[in-house]
Amino acid sequence: MYSLYREPGVLLWRGFTMQEFANQCFGNNIGHGKGRQMPIHYGSKKLNYITISSPLATQLPQAVGMAYSLKMDKKDACVVAFFGDGTTSEGDFHAALNFAAVMDAPVVFICRNNGWAISTQVTEQFRSDGVVVKGQAYGIPSIRVDGNDALAVYNVVRSARETAINEQRPILIEAMTYRVSHHSTSDDSTKYRSKDVIEYWNTVHSPITRLRNWVERKGWWSDKEESELRIHTMKQVKHAIDEAEKEEMPLLRDMFTDVYDDLPSNLMEQETLVRETIQRHPKDFPKDMPL
Repeated sequence: MYSLYREPGVLLWRGFTMQEFANQCFGNNIGHGKGRQMPIHYGSKKLNYITISSPLATQLPQAVGMAYSLKMDKKDACVVAFFGDGTTSEGDFHAALNFAAVMDAPVVFICRNNGWAISTQVTEQFRSDGVVVKGQAYGIPSIRVDGNDALAVYNVVRSARETAINEQRPILIEAMTYRVSHHSTSDDSTKYRSKDVIEYWNTVHSPITRLRNWVERKGWWSDKEESELRIHTMKQVKHAIDEAEKEEMPLLRDMFTDVYDDLPSNLMEQETLVRETIQRHPKDFPKDMPL
């Protein structure tokens, strides 16, 4: 799995615990990143989920390389790479698709087209008919799906995975959806779009509401079960946060470990300089910093 910022559900489904999410966000000593990554940049070697990188499209050429290695080793598996519509304006996206097509790499590209790259809407990003035609232009079988229809997405992804593995070739999926929230905590999306549009997508066309209505009509869900689930989940989240806050911060030396088997001289020098800086300016650093 090569993800971006909006796919924690994949990790949750695979078994990443609420506590592991909280530990990473707080950057404590037992978090998988040991405080060296931004919050929500999750990763899990155990779950085959490559740690998220901040720059857009970085993960796409890497995903193709990983998929080609699976092909060379004759593995019965494929790679899945997630990205947004804004990512398709990056050069790495085009390089990745071209390599995947030429090398027949078993990779499923899933583009989450939510209409916005921060405050830039898709009509200002490109002139093509969405993203699906970009895959076709590189000779990659591509399909567009209603990204707010959970059942449709499930069926399309399942079929794409089977094709990628059985036929050893790349597939591109464009899931059409809408970003109802602000891009980030520093963004106020009401400055560049209507509140009425946001409300429409958040209620009438919400994928959660649509799926809930369907399972309720089947008799598989109810208001009582919904309420119980929300209460239980909130308790889980609060407990995970409380536990994550209690954990110690990573040791200073962890800033330099886990890359090389034997620490090279330049990193040793950097660690020495950091420690000397802390000793010279103790007031500029937390008193409880584990050294």
